[in-house]
Amino acid sequence: MNPLYAMLNQQAPANNMQGLLSRFQQFRNTFSGNPQQQIQQMLNSGKITQSQLDAAVQQAQQFKNMLGIK
Repeated sequence: MNPLYAMLNQQAPANNMQGLLSRFQQFRNTFSGNPQQQIQQMLNSGKITQSQLDAAVQQAQQFKNMLGIK
C-alpha cells in the first residue's frame, strides 16, 4: 500500500496534531519518486478511484488551510 494512503487511512485523535505532523514528517523523509507519476499509476492500476483521489485532495486542502499554508 502507498505510504501516504496508509497514513491518511489512520485516524489520529483530533487533539493529537503533533502526532499527525510527526507521521507526515516521517513519510516525507522516506518518500522518493515523482508524486504525480505515482498517483497516475495508482489511478491507472485501479488501486485508487478518482473519487478517492478527489476526497484526499479535499482533505489535504483542508489540512493545508488549517496550518495556514497558501
